[in-house]
Amino acid sequence: MRLSALLIVAITFTAAAVVSLVAANFSVKLIEENSEIGVRDALDEAGMTWAEVQADGLQVILAGIAPTEAVRFRALSTAGSMVDAARVIDEMEVEAQADIAPPRFSAEVLRNDSGISIIGLVPATTSREDAIERFTDIVGDTRVTDLLESADYPAPRDWDDAFAFALTAMAELPRAKASVEAGRVSITAIADSVEDKMQMEARLNRATPPNLSVRLDIAAPRPVITPFSLRFQLDEDGAKFDACSADTEEARVRILAAGTRAGITGTARCVVGMGVPSPNWSEAVAQSIDAVARLEGGTVTFADADITLVALPGTEQGKFDDIVGELENNLPDVFALRAKLPKVEDPNAGPQEFLATLSAEGDVELRGRLADAASRELADSYAKARFGSAKVKTAARLVEGLPGNWTPRVLTGLEALSMLNNGSLKVTPDAVAVKGETGNPNASAEITALLSERLGDGSDYDISVRYLEKLDPVLGLPTPDECEAEIGAVLELGKISFEPGSATIDASALVVMDQIAGILKRCGDIPLEIQGHTDSQGRESMNLELSQSRAESVLNELRARRVLTGSFTAKGYGEVTPIADNKSEEGREANRRIEFRLIREEPVETALENADDTGDNSDETAQEGSDNEQN
Repeated sequence: MRLSALLIVAITFTAAAVVSLVAANFSVKLIEENSEIGVRDALDEAGMTWAEVQADGLQVILAGIAPTEAVRFRALSTAGSMVDAARVIDEMEVEAQADIAPPRFSAEVLRNDSGISIIGLVPATTSREDAIERFTDIVGDTRVTDLLESADYPAPRDWDDAFAFALTAMAELPRAKASVEAGRVSITAIADSVEDKMQMEARLNRATPPNLSVRLDIAAPRPVITPFSLRFQLDEDGAKFDACSADTEEARVRILAAGTRAGITGTARCVVGMGVPSPNWSEAVAQSIDAVARLEGGTVTFADADITLVALPGTEQGKFDDIVGELENNLPDVFALRAKLPKVEDPNAGPQEFLATLSAEGDVELRGRLADAASRELADSYAKARFGSAKVKTAARLVEGLPGNWTPRVLTGLEALSMLNNGSLKVTPDAVAVKGETGNPNASAEITALLSERLGDGSDYDISVRYLEKLDPVLGLPTPDECEAEIGAVLELGKISFEPGSATIDASALVVMDQIAGILKRCGDIPLEIQGHTDSQGRESMNLELSQSRAESVLNELRARRVLTGSFTAKGYGEVTPIADNKSEEGREANRRIEFRLIREEPVETALENADDTGDNSDETAQEGSDNEQN
């Protein structure tokens, strides 16, 4: 009886154990399925369908290839939100990434009255120190702000040329911004005048490398024109503007259109400026030009609101009266018209005239008639003050009966003639005629303003001035090759010599330095290398050091003469490039020299030689020291 009860208890416990094992196994399976399904659904909803989910007991294993490390981490976070993060096993991989693309290199340089600031990202190969040093030379070390960052990537193509050109531009432009990219530079600047703008554009265009895209936007304030003047002439030679002023671009177009209707061919110049006497300026000008065209010839001159119209001699009186009367009635308020119909001169009458000629070499000859000895002395003195005492020859006659304002008209004409490179002046009782050639594109307008102001209302004058680019001091600047040739010509006559065994320029060479400095000031910002060379006496290392010091001395002398040296470098070559035999004293003297060479993209054979020194190298041995004393 007792045995049966024990057997029943054992069987009961056994059955319970079996039931527990079955229940536990079922629970594990249920947890696995729920965990796997829950994590998979969550990943699918998050768009991570690439992830593979497998449950192993209480653990959830994530596999698959994630696009990025960030996506892999997000998959882990998503799975951890569905089950205990400790149960998540990460067996995911990350897709291999392509090489990181290099950054976009760019820089902005800003220069104003406060100094220079530079900001941007540049390649590590770009020398920031050189750029900052160059800016420091321009504005001083306390006024340079360096906000550059660098990245260790190769410099893109044409980056170095673009960056170097931006540095050159900042030296030329006192108020400007330069935006630099590889192969491209955009410059926005402000000039003090139209002439400064033209000079800036000419210098920068000359310095632009051929492979570089440069956009220049240089603004210049409109000039103040005093008096606000215009002169239009129509005769047998055709129609032309001796001077043309407008207050707006629309006014300029309207005035030039009137000139074209009257017979002007080609491109006419009209300056937009400030100082107009009336907003109806262009209307008055157009009406006056149309009147001259209807008269079939003559001139019309504006000096502020005063208008002088002179018809051609022989114009029919009735026609003249009708056209002038109509013009007077139609002119806008403020403008005052004075009209004149000259009489036909008797060709047999003797000329009352004063003549002056200015040659291309600057020689001036005064001929014709003057009122008295005092007038002749005054004209002679005035001409000598304007053109130089040695350049003036006076051969004018003294006659009676000349107009009372004859001498002031002569002096005014001489002042107008001085604005030309060459030409002639003719003063008659009725008119002043100035003809010639000039390199100033505004000379005709300036002479018109002068004659209008000095001769008074109603005066007649004729201006025939031709502008030549070759005479223009801006466009006529020498090219780098011409500069090199000019320096070479100076060095053929003189040498830059040094005190024996030192880098101190000898006093006898200072005249040569002055001449070279004068050439370089005209040449502007050209890439130039100043090279130092020695003979072969002494140690090679000492020769190299001495040649470097001497080249730097020449560079410093140019700076002392206010030459812009931002694009210059000084380099010593020692004894390695002789041009003569070092066995003779003459050969050693030739080898001790300074050379000026343009820095070119490709080496060139021709170099500028400059004579150098009287001394070469110092040496530590007694024999070498003796040799250096000879140099």
